[in-house]
Parts: sequence; C-alpha cells; structure tokens
Amino acid sequence: MLTNETKIYFAYFIFFILAIIFSILINGLFLRFSKTMGVRQNEQQNLIRWASTTKPSVGGFSFYIVFLFSFTAYTFILFDKGDFFNKQLIGLMLSSTTGFLIGLADDAYNTNPILKFLGQLMCAVILIVSGVLINISDYFAFNALFTIFWVIGIMNSINMLDNMDGVTAIISGLILTACLSILIIQGKFFSIHSFIIIGVIGALGGFMVFNFHPAKLYMGDTGSQFLGVFLSGIGILVLWNFRDVPGPVFQFKQFLFPLLVFCIPIIDTTTVFYRRIIRKQSPFVGGRDHTTHHLAYLGLSDSQVLLVLSLIALISSTFVCGLIYWYEFLESEITLLFFFYFIVLFFVIQVLYELGNKKKNRLEENQKNIKIA
Repeated sequence: MLTNETKIYFAYFIFFILAIIFSILINGLFLRFSKTMGVRQNEQQNLIRWASTTKPSVGGFSFYIVFLFSFTAYTFILFDKGDFFNKQLIGLMLSSTTGFLIGLADDAYNTNPILKFLGQLMCAVILIVSGVLINISDYFAFNALFTIFWVIGIMNSINMLDNMDGVTAIISGLILTACLSILIIQGKFFSIHSFIIIGVIGALGGFMVFNFHPAKLYMGDTGSQFLGVFLSGIGILVLWNFRDVPGPVFQFKQFLFPLLVFCIPIIDTTTVFYRRIIRKQSPFVGGRDHTTHHLAYLGLSDSQVLLVLSLIALISSTFVCGLIYWYEFLESEITLLFFFYFIVLFFVIQVLYELGNKKKNRLEENQKNIKIA
C-alpha cells in the first residue's frame, strides 16, 4: 500500500508532467492560429532582440494559464484552507495577474513607459499590502521602499533579459528550481507555493519547446512582466527571510542568497544601466548592448551563450542550496567568501563584455573601411 506522502509525491510529479504538456498544447495552438498575434515589427523592437522579431510574442499566455490552473489543481491534491486562503498567497496571485495585464497591454498597444512603471509600482504595493515584504530593518517605510525597488528592479531585469532565444525562460526556470529546492530543504515541499512553482516551471518547460534557437515563439512582455513579478514575489517569500533574530539591523547574510540566485538578471541589468549612463544614453531605451549580445560578439553561438549563462546560474543556485542546508554553520567568513564570488563573477562578465565590445567595434571598422575602399 502506498502511503499518503507517496501518493502526494506522485500527484506532484503527474501535475508537473501535465503542466509541461498543457504548456506545449497552449503554445502550439497559439503558434498555429495566431501567426500575427503579438508580432511587433517596429524599429525599436528590432534593436532589442538578437533575432528577427516577426514571430508571435504570445508565450506568456501559457505561463499565466498554468499559474491559474495550479491554484485550482492544488485543491484536488492537498487542500489546506489556511494555506490556500492566506493573505500573502492572495497578494501573490493579484500582483502576478496585474503583471500579466501590464505585459498584455504593452504587447498590444506599446504603452507609455510611465504607465508601465506605474503598473509595476502597483504590483509592488499589492505585495506589500498583502504582507509580502522584505524586512531588512526595523522601519516599515524603509522596508517598503526596498521592496518596491526589488519588485520593479526584477520586473525590468527579466524584461530586459528577454533578448535572445531561450535565455529568459531557462534562467527563470533555474531561479524557480532553486526556490523549490530551498523549500524542500526547509521541509515545506507540501505547500501551495511549491505546487505553484512546479506548475510555472512546467509551463516554462513547455514553452522552451518553441523558444529554443531558432525560436518559433516569444514570451513577449506578457510573459516577462508576469515572470518578473512572480519571481520577485517568490524571491521575497523564499530567499529574503533568512534574517537572524535577534541580530544586527543590517545583515549581509540576508542579501547573499537573492544576489546569487538572481545573479544573471542582476548583473546584466546593472551592467547595461551603468554603461548606458556613462555613454549619456537613457538606460530605459532598448538596444543590443546586453551581456548576451556581447558574448555573441565574442564569437559564441546563441546556444553557447545560453549554456554559459545557464551554467553560471546553476552553479550559483547550487551554492545557495548548500549554504542553506548547512545554514546553522554559516559563519561571517563564509558569507564574505561568497560575496567575493559574486564580485569576481561580476567583473569576469565585465571583462567578457569589453572583449566582445572591442571585437564588435573592430568588425564594424573593417566593414566601414571595405565600403570606403
């Protein structure tokens, strides 16, 4: 006879497989019947994406549909009324829905950046009101401002990272896998948060069937905005709560886990922002100046760029899982060592970025000389 726990494990596995299949079917249907839906062919979009943008950007629909399906399916597997109707969960659902609608509006109407920012701010406020808050001090106002910075920052980071086939989906999947692994380490696998994470990972897996290079389908802002707010919310619930009480007001250890798990989007966005500011360009106007682009300028293929970034994300997330597993033995020296790892990783990527940039400039100069000749 199977134990109840074994039955639940089996149900989780079946749900994960169903989420992948369901995502494949949804994206396949959109690809078949919506060849022009979500297609954006303006010059700005051509500057942002590495490949052609004349493909449907509707992959995000599958993320949101499977996300909602996860809420419904959970009631049939392990229904705990207290778990299902808690305030934080409702906040996560409402903010993720708002993120989906912001992305949908942007894909359909190319909304004004200010309106988009206000929508992202609304997502952050919904999370804060529902109790999904980063507590890094004893002052609510400071915690709320930092939470807003985190949510809006991650939403834009995920959106900006979506510039090359497969990258955002794989990195998002690895972030969620790290969060799921941490919940398992903490003995919280049988929870609705784990169940929803499994569903979204399955949705990403099904989407990747169509998004590997050369992509047939993009997630669009509909997908990146949904993923941004969902990842930021899950990050707060899973990664930002490692705070020693009693303890000092500012704890470096609390910042370490989110930095490492979200290292790729954080490093990419930071790099792009400060380099655009140095060039006296708006950091909010897209272009082919991301980490992904410069690895490609260096000579890597699209698949190799995806592999390099995925390995970095996987190694960093594995470090975090190990640190949390042996959390009681985590000393300040070890914390500083892994902060140093992040700093080294950041500067290594800057070196690769510069090498790629120099190679691109040489190629452009050679092409210019050929035209003159």
